[in-house]
Amino acid sequence: MPDIVLAIKVDVDTERGTRLGVPALARIFDELGIRATFFFSLGPDNTGRALRRVFRPGFLKKVRRTSVVSTYGLRTLLNGVLWPGPHIGQRHAPVLRAIRDAGHEVGIHCYDHIRWQDGLQRMRIEEVRREFGRARAEFERVFGVPAAAAAAAGWQADAQSLAVYDEAGLAYASDARGASPFFPAVRGQRFRTLQIPTTLPTLDEIMGRPGFPDEQLAAHYFSLLRRNAVNVMTIHAEIEGMVRQDWYREFLTRAVSMRVQFVTLAEVARTALAASDGIPVSELVAAEIDGRSGTLAVQGSAIA
Repeated sequence: MPDIVLAIKVDVDTERGTRLGVPALARIFDELGIRATFFFSLGPDNTGRALRRVFRPGFLKKVRRTSVVSTYGLRTLLNGVLWPGPHIGQRHAPVLRAIRDAGHEVGIHCYDHIRWQDGLQRMRIEEVRREFGRARAEFERVFGVPAAAAAAAGWQADAQSLAVYDEAGLAYASDARGASPFFPAVRGQRFRTLQIPTTLPTLDEIMGRPGFPDEQLAAHYFSLLRRNAVNVMTIHAEIEGMVRQDWYREFLTRAVSMRVQFVTLAEVARTALAASDGIPVSELVAAEIDGRSGTLAVQGSAIA
Protein backbone atom coordinates (compact mmCIF):
# COMPACT_ATOMS: atom_id res chain seq x y z
CA MET A 1 0.00 0.00 0.00
CA PRO A 2 1.31 3.50 -0.80
CA ASP A 3 2.21 5.65 2.18
CA ILE A 4 -0.92 7.83 1.95
CA VAL A 5 -4.25 6.73 0.45
CA LEU A 6 -7.12 9.22 0.28
CA ALA A 7 -10.73 8.67 -0.77
CA ILE A 8 -12.75 11.76 -1.59
CA LYS A 9 -16.45 11.53 -0.76
CA VAL A 10 -18.54 14.33 -2.27
CA ASP A 11 -21.86 15.05 -0.56
CA VAL A 12 -24.21 17.00 -2.82
CA ASP A 13 -26.92 18.53 -0.66
CA THR A 14 -28.72 21.12 -2.79
CA GLU A 15 -29.97 22.02 -6.25
CA ARG A 16 -27.46 24.88 -6.43
CA GLY A 17 -24.62 22.58 -5.41
CA THR A 18 -25.67 20.13 -8.11
CA ARG A 19 -25.95 22.78 -10.78
CA LEU A 20 -22.78 24.75 -9.99
CA GLY A 21 -20.58 22.90 -7.50
CA VAL A 22 -20.64 19.46 -9.09
CA PRO A 23 -19.40 20.54 -12.56
CA ALA A 24 -16.72 22.71 -10.92
CA LEU A 25 -15.42 19.79 -8.87
CA ALA A 26 -15.52 17.55 -11.94
CA ARG A 27 -13.26 20.00 -13.78
CA ILE A 28 -10.77 20.08 -10.90
CA PHE A 29 -10.71 16.30 -10.64
CA ASP A 30 -10.24 15.98 -14.39
CA GLU A 31 -7.33 18.46 -14.37
CA LEU A 32 -5.57 16.44 -11.67
CA GLY A 33 -6.52 12.92 -12.78
CA ILE A 34 -8.51 12.17 -9.62
CA ARG A 35 -11.55 9.89 -9.38
CA ALA A 36 -13.96 10.56 -6.52
CA THR A 37 -17.23 9.21 -5.12
CA PHE A 38 -20.28 11.47 -5.47
CA PHE A 39 -23.40 10.99 -3.35
CA PHE A 40 -26.40 12.86 -4.73
CA SER A 41 -29.55 14.27 -3.16
CA LEU A 42 -32.15 13.14 -5.68
CA GLY A 43 -35.51 14.63 -4.71
CA PRO A 44 -36.77 18.08 -3.67
CA ASP A 45 -34.34 20.63 -2.29
CA ASN A 46 -36.11 21.87 0.85
CA THR A 47 -33.04 23.54 2.37
CA GLY A 48 -35.11 26.41 3.80
CA ARG A 49 -36.72 24.05 6.28
CA ALA A 50 -33.35 23.67 7.99
CA LEU A 51 -34.09 26.96 9.76
CA ARG A 52 -35.85 24.83 12.36
CA ARG A 53 -32.37 23.86 13.58
CA VAL A 54 -31.87 27.35 15.00
CA PHE A 55 -32.62 26.01 18.49
CA ARG A 56 -29.96 23.30 18.34
CA PRO A 57 -26.84 23.90 20.44
CA GLY A 58 -24.00 25.09 18.22
CA PHE A 59 -26.13 25.74 15.13
CA LEU A 60 -25.92 29.55 15.16
CA LYS A 61 -22.19 29.41 15.88
CA LYS A 62 -21.68 27.27 12.78
CA VAL A 63 -23.87 29.62 10.71
CA ARG A 64 -21.65 32.56 11.66
CA ARG A 65 -18.41 30.70 10.95
CA THR A 66 -19.37 29.30 7.57
CA SER A 67 -21.18 32.30 6.03
CA VAL A 68 -24.27 30.28 5.22
CA VAL A 69 -25.92 32.89 2.97
CA SER A 70 -22.87 33.27 0.73
CA THR A 71 -22.33 29.50 0.69
CA TYR A 72 -25.84 28.40 -0.19
CA GLY A 73 -27.37 31.54 -1.68
CA LEU A 74 -30.52 33.27 -0.50
CA ARG A 75 -32.80 31.49 -2.96
CA THR A 76 -31.61 28.07 -1.77
CA LEU A 77 -32.21 29.09 1.85
CA LEU A 78 -35.85 29.79 0.96
CA ASN A 79 -36.43 26.52 -0.93
CA GLY A 80 -39.32 24.63 0.59
CA VAL A 81 -40.44 27.68 2.58
CA LEU A 82 -41.48 30.49 0.23
CA TRP A 83 -41.74 28.22 -2.83
CA PRO A 84 -41.65 24.49 -3.53
CA GLY A 85 -38.21 22.94 -3.41
CA PRO A 86 -36.84 22.23 -6.91
CA HIS A 87 -36.59 18.53 -7.74
CA ILE A 88 -32.89 17.84 -8.23
CA GLY A 89 -33.07 14.54 -10.12
CA GLN A 90 -35.66 15.80 -12.56
CA ARG A 91 -33.86 19.10 -13.23
CA HIS A 92 -30.29 17.92 -13.37
CA ALA A 93 -30.17 14.30 -14.52
CA PRO A 94 -27.64 15.20 -17.27
CA VAL A 95 -25.28 16.67 -14.65
CA LEU A 96 -25.50 13.48 -12.58
CA ARG A 97 -24.94 11.21 -15.55
CA ALA A 98 -21.98 13.32 -16.71
CA ILE A 99 -20.23 12.57 -13.41
CA ARG A 100 -20.68 8.84 -13.89
CA ASP A 101 -19.59 9.08 -17.53
CA ALA A 102 -16.41 10.89 -16.45
CA GLY A 103 -15.41 7.79 -14.46
CA HIS A 104 -16.46 8.83 -10.98
CA GLU A 105 -18.45 6.60 -8.65
CA VAL A 106 -22.04 7.66 -7.89
CA GLY A 107 -24.39 6.76 -5.06
CA ILE A 108 -27.37 7.89 -2.99
CA HIS A 109 -27.09 10.71 -0.48
CA CYS A 110 -30.84 10.95 0.11
CA TYR A 111 -34.18 11.78 -1.47
CA ASP A 112 -35.09 14.83 0.66
CA HIS A 113 -31.98 15.96 2.58
CA ILE A 114 -33.83 17.89 5.28
CA ARG A 115 -36.42 15.18 5.84
CA TRP A 116 -33.71 12.55 6.39
CA GLN A 117 -31.27 14.65 8.38
CA ASP A 118 -33.84 16.21 10.69
CA GLY A 119 -36.50 13.51 10.72
CA LEU A 120 -34.91 10.06 10.64
CA GLN A 121 -34.97 9.58 14.40
CA ARG A 122 -38.75 10.13 14.47
CA MET A 123 -39.59 7.89 11.51
CA ARG A 124 -41.17 4.48 11.74
CA ILE A 125 -39.54 1.68 9.77
CA GLU A 126 -42.19 1.97 7.04
CA GLU A 127 -41.36 5.66 6.60
CA VAL A 128 -37.62 4.97 6.43
CA ARG A 129 -38.22 2.25 3.85
CA ARG A 130 -40.45 4.55 1.80
CA GLU A 131 -38.04 7.52 1.94
CA PHE A 132 -35.03 5.45 0.94
CA GLY A 133 -37.15 3.67 -1.66
CA ARG A 134 -37.88 7.01 -3.32
CA ALA A 135 -34.16 7.72 -3.53
CA ARG A 136 -33.46 4.27 -4.98
CA ALA A 137 -36.20 4.68 -7.58
CA GLU A 138 -34.94 8.10 -8.65
CA PHE A 139 -31.35 6.89 -8.80
CA GLU A 140 -32.37 4.03 -11.07
CA ARG A 141 -34.44 6.36 -13.24
CA VAL A 142 -31.45 8.70 -13.70
CA PHE A 143 -28.68 6.13 -14.08
CA GLY A 144 -30.52 3.08 -15.42
CA VAL A 145 -29.05 0.74 -12.77
CA PRO A 146 -29.71 0.15 -9.07
CA ALA A 147 -27.59 2.07 -6.57
CA ALA A 148 -24.80 0.08 -4.96
CA ALA A 149 -23.92 2.56 -2.21
CA ALA A 150 -25.40 5.23 0.04
CA ALA A 151 -24.12 7.92 2.39
CA ALA A 152 -26.76 9.28 4.75
CA ALA A 153 -27.60 12.97 4.82
CA GLY A 154 -26.10 14.64 7.87
CA TRP A 155 -24.44 11.37 8.95
CA GLN A 156 -27.81 10.26 10.33
CA ALA A 157 -28.20 6.50 10.71
CA ASP A 158 -29.90 4.14 13.13
CA ALA A 159 -31.01 0.53 13.41
CA GLN A 160 -33.95 1.13 11.08
CA SER A 161 -31.95 2.75 8.29
CA LEU A 162 -29.26 0.06 8.56
CA ALA A 163 -31.95 -2.61 8.24
CA VAL A 164 -33.31 -0.90 5.11
CA TYR A 165 -29.79 -0.82 3.62
CA ASP A 166 -29.49 -4.57 4.24
CA GLU A 167 -32.83 -5.11 2.50
CA ALA A 168 -31.54 -3.12 -0.50
CA GLY A 169 -28.42 -5.29 -0.77
CA LEU A 170 -25.99 -2.36 -0.93
CA ALA A 171 -22.30 -3.09 -1.46
CA TYR A 172 -21.41 -0.59 1.28
CA ALA A 173 -22.53 2.62 3.00
CA SER A 174 -20.71 5.66 4.34
CA ASP A 175 -22.97 7.02 7.07
CA ALA A 176 -20.60 7.38 10.00
CA ARG A 177 -17.58 9.17 11.39
CA GLY A 178 -14.82 6.86 12.53
CA ALA A 179 -11.42 5.34 11.90
CA SER A 180 -11.71 2.32 9.58
CA PRO A 181 -14.22 0.11 7.72
CA PHE A 182 -16.55 -1.87 9.98
CA PHE A 183 -19.78 -3.81 10.12
CA PRO A 184 -22.24 -1.87 12.31
CA ALA A 185 -24.23 -3.08 15.29
CA VAL A 186 -26.89 -1.24 17.27
CA ARG A 187 -27.85 -2.47 20.74
CA GLY A 188 -26.66 -5.98 19.92
CA GLN A 189 -28.27 -6.20 16.49
CA ARG A 190 -25.66 -6.70 13.75
CA PHE A 191 -26.04 -5.55 10.14
CA ARG A 192 -24.54 -6.82 6.89
CA THR A 193 -23.81 -3.61 4.98
CA LEU A 194 -20.19 -2.53 5.33
CA GLN A 195 -19.65 0.98 6.69
CA ILE A 196 -16.75 3.10 5.40
CA PRO A 197 -16.60 6.05 7.80
CA THR A 198 -15.34 9.57 7.18
CA THR A 199 -12.03 9.77 9.03
CA LEU A 200 -11.18 13.47 8.62
CA PRO A 201 -12.98 16.59 9.83
CA THR A 202 -14.93 18.42 7.15
CA LEU A 203 -13.86 21.87 6.04
CA ASP A 204 -17.00 23.52 7.42
CA GLU A 205 -16.22 22.07 10.86
CA ILE A 206 -12.91 23.89 11.16
CA MET A 207 -12.90 26.89 8.82
CA GLY A 208 -13.44 30.27 10.43
CA ARG A 209 -12.10 29.17 13.81
CA PRO A 210 -9.39 31.27 15.47
CA GLY A 211 -7.07 28.28 15.64
CA PHE A 212 -7.46 27.47 11.94
CA PRO A 213 -6.71 30.51 9.76
CA ASP A 214 -7.10 29.84 6.05
CA GLU A 215 -3.37 29.77 5.41
CA GLN A 216 -2.96 26.88 7.87
CA LEU A 217 -5.93 24.73 6.84
CA ALA A 218 -4.06 22.69 4.25
CA ALA A 219 -1.15 22.01 6.60
CA HIS A 220 -3.62 20.89 9.25
CA TYR A 221 -5.24 18.41 6.90
CA PHE A 222 -1.90 17.00 5.77
CA SER A 223 -0.91 16.53 9.42
CA LEU A 224 -4.03 14.37 9.91
CA LEU A 225 -3.44 12.01 6.99
CA ARG A 226 -2.50 8.57 8.29
CA ARG A 227 0.16 6.53 6.55
CA ASN A 228 -0.52 2.91 5.63
CA ALA A 229 -4.24 3.39 6.22
CA VAL A 230 -7.18 4.68 4.21
CA ASN A 231 -8.18 8.28 4.84
CA VAL A 232 -11.71 9.38 3.90
CA MET A 233 -12.35 13.08 3.29
CA THR A 234 -15.95 14.24 2.94
CA ILE A 235 -16.34 17.45 0.97
CA HIS A 236 -19.46 19.36 -0.06
CA ALA A 237 -20.33 20.55 -3.55
CA GLU A 238 -21.57 23.81 -2.02
CA ILE A 239 -18.29 24.52 -0.19
CA GLU A 240 -15.22 22.97 -1.86
CA GLY A 241 -17.01 23.10 -5.21
CA MET A 242 -18.06 26.74 -4.87
CA VAL A 243 -17.01 29.22 -2.15
CA ARG A 244 -13.76 27.36 -1.29
CA GLN A 245 -13.06 26.05 -4.79
CA ASP A 246 -9.69 27.80 -5.19
CA TRP A 247 -8.50 26.57 -1.81
CA TYR A 248 -9.50 23.02 -2.62
CA ARG A 249 -7.78 23.02 -6.03
CA GLU A 250 -4.57 24.14 -4.32
CA PHE A 251 -4.95 21.49 -1.62
CA LEU A 252 -5.43 18.70 -4.18
CA THR A 253 -2.58 19.97 -6.35
CA ARG A 254 -0.27 19.78 -3.35
CA ALA A 255 -1.58 16.30 -2.48
CA VAL A 256 -0.88 15.07 -6.00
CA SER A 257 2.66 16.47 -5.80
CA MET A 258 3.12 14.50 -2.56
CA ARG A 259 2.13 11.30 -4.45
CA VAL A 260 -1.02 10.75 -2.43
CA GLN A 261 -2.95 7.88 -4.03
CA PHE A 262 -6.62 8.73 -4.63
CA VAL A 263 -9.18 5.92 -4.56
CA THR A 264 -12.95 5.64 -4.71
CA LEU A 265 -14.97 4.30 -1.80
CA ALA A 266 -15.87 1.26 -3.92
CA GLU A 267 -12.16 0.45 -4.12
CA VAL A 268 -11.87 0.86 -0.34
CA ALA A 269 -14.80 -1.53 0.14
CA ARG A 270 -13.35 -4.17 -2.19
CA THR A 271 -9.96 -4.02 -0.50
CA ALA A 272 -11.48 -4.25 2.97
CA LEU A 273 -13.69 -7.20 2.07
CA ALA A 274 -10.76 -9.04 0.48
CA ALA A 275 -8.41 -8.54 3.46
CA SER A 276 -7.38 -11.71 5.24
CA ASP A 277 -7.46 -10.19 8.73
CA GLY A 278 -11.23 -9.59 8.66
CA ILE A 279 -13.41 -6.57 9.32
CA PRO A 280 -14.41 -5.63 12.88
CA VAL A 281 -17.97 -5.31 14.10
CA SER A 282 -18.34 -1.97 15.87
CA GLU A 283 -21.22 -0.37 17.70
CA LEU A 284 -22.83 2.50 15.78
CA VAL A 285 -23.62 5.23 18.30
CA ALA A 286 -25.03 8.75 18.22
CA ALA A 287 -22.44 11.26 19.40
CA GLU A 288 -21.45 14.89 19.01
CA ILE A 289 -18.66 15.90 16.65
CA ASP A 290 -16.73 19.11 17.29
CA GLY A 291 -17.85 21.76 14.83
CA ARG A 292 -21.28 20.30 14.04
CA SER A 293 -24.64 20.77 15.73
CA GLY A 294 -26.64 17.83 17.03
CA THR A 295 -25.47 14.23 17.06
CA LEU A 296 -24.09 12.08 14.25
CA ALA A 297 -23.59 8.39 13.62
CA VAL A 298 -20.15 7.51 15.01
CA GLN A 299 -18.12 4.30 15.02
CA GLY A 300 -18.01 3.09 18.59
CA SER A 301 -16.07 0.31 20.28
CA ALA A 302 -15.45 -3.00 18.57
CA ILE A 303 -17.61 -5.97 19.55
CA ALA A 304 -15.96 -9.33 20.11
